Amino acid sequence: MKTLMVTCGSGIATSTVAEGKIKDYLAQAGVLDQVKIYKGNIAEYVNKVDDYDVFVSTTVVPDEIKDRVISGLPLLTGIGADKVYQQIMDKLAL
Repeated sequence: MKTLMVTCGSGIATSTVAEGKIKDYLAQAGVLDQVKIYKGNIAEYVNKVDDYDVFVSTTVVPDEIKDRVISGLPLLTGIGADKVYQQIMDKLAL
């Protein structure tokens, strides 16, 4: 089972929107049952990036972890969302 963490500033608002869109995408791809999705706030999980196969954030992350985090902002705007989904699939290796 692969793991995916979605974070935002509070762990409530934009992470919920992004989580829903990711779930829909993974379901359409037929792999949702292979991924456990978690959601929370960035402050709580910023030091646990490596504990997940994929880490998506809709908020700003520290520079030292930017290369390990997928920006989820395109999931909120719709512009560039396909690239985010591809990055997720690549990291999940499904």
